[in-house]
Amino acid sequence: MKKTIALVDDDRNILTSVSMLLEAEGFTVKTFNDGVAALEGLNASPPDLAILDIKMPRMDGMELLNRLRKTQTMPVIFLTSKDEEIDEVLGLRMGADDYIKKPFSQRLLLERIRALLRRGEKVGGDAKDAGERIVRGDLVLDPSRHLCVWKNKQVNLTVTEFLLLKSLAERPGHVKNRDQLMDAAYGETIYVDDRTIDSHIKRLRKKFREIDEGFAQIETLYGIGYRYRDGQ
Repeated sequence: MKKTIALVDDDRNILTSVSMLLEAEGFTVKTFNDGVAALEGLNASPPDLAILDIKMPRMDGMELLNRLRKTQTMPVIFLTSKDEEIDEVLGLRMGADDYIKKPFSQRLLLERIRALLRRGEKVGGDAKDAGERIVRGDLVLDPSRHLCVWKNKQVNLTVTEFLLLKSLAERPGHVKNRDQLMDAAYGETIYVDDRTIDSHIKRLRKKFREIDEGFAQIETLYGIGYRYRDGQ
C-alpha cells in the first residue's frame, strides 16, 4: 500500500521538485503552500509523514506543528535554513522527529523519510514483531498498538518518543548513552546530534508531567546519558 507524504512549503520550486522525486519513488504526495491550508488538509486526512517548512505565510511551520501535535502523532521532518538553529531546537522540543537544512540533497531527504516510516511500521506492526507489552509499575507500553499508559491514563507519544521510552524501560536502572538512544530511535544508518535526543527526552518528561506532576522515572546522568528508574 502506497505511503502518503504531505509536503508543506511556500517555495513552489521545492514543492515541484520534491513531489516529482517522491512520486517517482512510489509515494503519494499531498502539497500545501501555506500552514492554514495544510492544517485543514492534514487533520481531514492524516498522511503517513509530513515535511514542514518553518518560514511560511499565514501560519508558520512552528504553529502548524503545535496545532497538529494536539491530535496527530505522524512523523514530522522540518525543513530549516542555515540561520535557524534556535528554531530547530524549538521545533524538536515541540515534537518534530527530524530536521534537514536547506539546501538539502534529495538522497538525504529520501533516507530520512524511509527511516522514519520504517520505525513507524516497527512500532505499529504485529505483536510478534513489535515485542511483548512492557509493564513497569504504573507504566504500560504496548508496541503492537503504539499505546503508552501511565497511571491508567493514555500518553500520546510520537514514534520517536515511544521508541526512546521503550529503549529505556526495557532495562530499568541500566544507563543508555545518547548513541544507544539514537540507534533505538533512528536506526544505525541515520545520525542525529545530541541535542536532538535531549529535546525528545524533555518533551517526553513534559507529556508525563502533564498527567502526573511528580513523574521522575526518566533520570539524567550528566555527561553519560539517561536511565529509567529501577523498581518503579
